[in-house]
Amino acid sequence: MSSTKKLTITAFIAAITTVSSSLIYIPVGFAKIFPIQHFANVLSAVLLGPWYAVIQAFLSSTLRNMLGTGSIFAYPGSMIGAFLAAILFTKTRKLSFAAAGEVVGTGILGAMATYPISVLFLGQEAALFGFVPAFIFSSFTGALMGYGLLKVMVKNKALGGILQ
Repeated sequence: MSSTKKLTITAFIAAITTVSSSLIYIPVGFAKIFPIQHFANVLSAVLLGPWYAVIQAFLSSTLRNMLGTGSIFAYPGSMIGAFLAAILFTKTRKLSFAAAGEVVGTGILGAMATYPISVLFLGQEAALFGFVPAFIFSSFTGALMGYGLLKVMVKNKALGGILQ
């Protein structure tokens, strides 16, 4: 796939993610849990690869923050999850590993990465694993949706040979 096509798909996924963020989110303290971001991360990871997946997560997080539909916690969670999902998929070529990478990357590593942001930048007392349950719930839901859509697309040969 050409870099122009990858960039276009990245922008499209980021745009859809941003638009839907005002409709579908769950407020949890200072964070806004958003399963559609994890859905987009799995799609980007599988269809575009690690760097475009991270760019999509960064763009979505930035746009959501600019529009007031996201929080600063969106950055570490979404970017780490997208990267790990893409790396695991690239190494194994298994959709289940992409979904698992999103859950582990966002749900555990990304949630833990929010701790210094909460303490240093927001001045809030937080437990190191305080966001893990909410982030795991959100990332599992979104990753399952992404996995399901990709499985249907593979079964119906709708990806034009991208996944072989």
